[in-house]
Amino acid sequence: MSPTPHDASGASLGRFNRAADTASTEVIRTYSTSFGLATRLLGERHRQHVRNIYAMVRIADEIVDGVAAQAGLDESAQTGALASYVAETHRAMDVGYSTDLVLHAFARTARECGIGEDLTQPFFDSMAADIAGDTGFTAYDAAAHERYVYGSAEVVGLMCLRVFLREDTRTTGELETLTHGARQLGAAFQNVNFLRDLADDTERLQRGYLGDGGRLTDADRDDWVRTITAQLDGAARSIPLLPKDARAAVRSAHALFAALTRRVAKTPASSLYERRVRVPDPIKALLATRSVLVTALERNR
Repeated sequence: MSPTPHDASGASLGRFNRAADTASTEVIRTYSTSFGLATRLLGERHRQHVRNIYAMVRIADEIVDGVAAQAGLDESAQTGALASYVAETHRAMDVGYSTDLVLHAFARTARECGIGEDLTQPFFDSMAADIAGDTGFTAYDAAAHERYVYGSAEVVGLMCLRVFLREDTRTTGELETLTHGARQLGAAFQNVNFLRDLADDTERLQRGYLGDGGRLTDADRDDWVRTITAQLDGAARSIPLLPKDARAAVRSAHALFAALTRRVAKTPASSLYERRVRVPDPIKALLATRSVLVTALERNR
C-alpha cells in the first residue's frame, strides 16, 4: 500500500521529521556516552537541535576516519563520498528537506537556528584535510593545527551557540564573550582528544595533529595541557552568560574535559601512545550532578 500522496494536515511530514530526529538521537547514543549525557541536561527546546548537529558532524567524521576505507573505498572514492555529503548537506539547508534522515534533521535545525555555510564549510574543509592525509603521514604545523581545530571543533561550538541564543537578544559585549567561550571550549575538547588519541591518530590514521610526527615528550604534554587549561578557563567565563537551560549541560561537558585533562597531565607521554585515557562513568555522573546543582542555585536571567 502506498502512502497518501497529498496529506493536507502535514502529518506525513511531521512523522518524517520525528523519524529524522530519532535517527540523529541514535547516532549520539551509539557514538558518545559523554555528549549523550550532556545533551540530556539541556532544556527541551535545545536538546534535539544539539543532537542533530552532533549527528551530522559525526557521520562526516566517520567518512574520513576509517569507516569508508574499511568498506573498501579508496582515497578518491572517500573524497567523492565526502563531496556528496557536503553537497547534500548544503542543499538540504537551502530547501529544508533531505532523503537522508540525519541531514534532514540537521537542515531543520540549521534553518531554525541560523546556522549557515559560514560554519559548515570550514568544518567540511577540515574533514577533507583528513582524507588528504591518507596517502602518507600528515604533520600539522602551528598554522595548520589552528585552521584544523577551528574547522573541526570551534565551529561546532558556534553552531551550538546559535541554537542556545536563537530566541535571545544580547549586547555586543555579551556576544563577543559567548563567541570566544564557544570557540575556546571547542578547541579544548579537540586538543585534549588529540592527546588521548595519540596512538590511533599517529599509527592507524597517520596524522600528527600535535606536531611533526616525533613522539611527544612529557614536556610537550605539559605544554599542551597548559594550552588546554587556558582554553577551558576562557570557556568557563562565558558559561554564566548562557541561557539557564543550556548552562548545566555546558558545565557538565566542561567539567568532564577538565577532569580528563587532569588525568592526561598525570599520564606519562609514552603511555598516551599505549592507552586511551578516560574518566570513569561514576565520576562522569558526579560531575553532571554537580553541574545541575550549581546551575540550579544561580539566579535566572
